[in-house]
Parts: sequence; C-alpha cells; structure tokens
Amino acid sequence: MPEAPAAMDPHRSEQPVGNDPTGEPSDPSDPSRELSDEELSTLFATDALPYLDQLYGTALRMTRLPADAEDLVQETYAKAFAAYRTFQQGTNLRAWLFRILRNTFINDYRKTQRQPRFQPTDELGDAQMLDIETRSAGGSPSAEIEALELLGDDDVSAALAEIPEEFRTAVVLADVEGFSYREIADIMDSPVGTVMSRVHRGRKALRGLLDEYAKGRGLVGARGG
Repeated sequence: MPEAPAAMDPHRSEQPVGNDPTGEPSDPSDPSRELSDEELSTLFATDALPYLDQLYGTALRMTRLPADAEDLVQETYAKAFAAYRTFQQGTNLRAWLFRILRNTFINDYRKTQRQPRFQPTDELGDAQMLDIETRSAGGSPSAEIEALELLGDDDVSAALAEIPEEFRTAVVLADVEGFSYREIADIMDSPVGTVMSRVHRGRKALRGLLDEYAKGRGLVGARGG
C-alpha cells in the first residue's frame, strides 16, 4: 500500500497557531483566517487520508499493476494537497479526490498503456462485481450468474481489464465505490446521460465476458435457442 507523504502524516506533532498582523494569536476557528501550512497539512491528512484504500483499489483496477497503482495514488495525493487551498470545504472531497485520480491516470498513465495488461493479485477484491444488475424486482439471479460466483476475483479482474477504460472506470465507480451517476459525471467530466450509458454498456460487456469464462469452465451450459 502507498504511504502518506511526510507532509501529510496525521501523527506529526502540531505546530503552534501563528500570529495575526497585530501580533495577537490568531483564532483557528475564524473562517476568514488563512490556514498556516502546518494547519493545512493537518487538515488535509485528517480529511483526505481516510480515502487512501479506496483510491488505491480503484487505481489498481485502472493500472492493473500494484507498483503503478501506488505511484498513481501518491501523485494523486500530491496534486490534491497542492490544490487543497482552493478546495471548497463542505463539498464532496471524496469525489474531488477520485476526479484527480482519474485525470492523473489519463494524463500520465493511460497513454503509456498500448494494450490491456493484467496480473492476478489478491488485492483486487472484485467478487462483489458479480452482483451487477442481477437483482430485478421480485426476481432471482439467473443460473449463469450463480455459476459466475464460482469464478473468483482473478477472473473478474481479467474481465474488467478487457473492457474499454471508460466503461471499466464507470462500472467500478458505480458498483464498487458506490458513487451516484451525478457524482461519476463530475469525476469523469461527462454528462450524466453518457455516464449512464457507459455503466450500462460496461455491465453488459462484463457480464458477457464472465458468462464466457463460466462456460469455458463447464460451470454453465450454452443458452438454448
């Protein structure tokens, strides 16, 4: 797992509050007062570091290599910390961090990945993806979906790696991270309708690939005509 930069370590000793221009100690509760660098670092560590594991999980699904995922998360946090003075407190910090993660991936990582790469890893944890779109009102999972639950995380991860990045990211944000369509639209900088289409098409592609894997292992039979 990536480690937090020293400047963002929540366990460092706190620095004394600075003085205002009159020489009097500044009031840390005053919303108009600009935070010192030390105070900003402490606030960022408190608010942003709890999302480290979630960001790493998504980064691993994007890059499919643990080392690349660690680098991507480190760069994401560095960029987020550098821009944290401009972040509007009280808004969706989690979505803001994921947007930086995705933009960093697009600008610095995706262009170097000419073809999908996949390495099995226990850290992916994608078995929960098998529940995608299988619960209809009053219905029950199909025989195919029940068989797919036997495939395991490596098969799900391999299938995710085969679908286009835009679809993969949309599905992961919706079904693994639990973002709403509107939040995903903000993260991916796309219209809500486009996000809904990507999630739907990504789920369909993923389900088809997993169905093929299951059939190849004899877990399900060919569909009848």
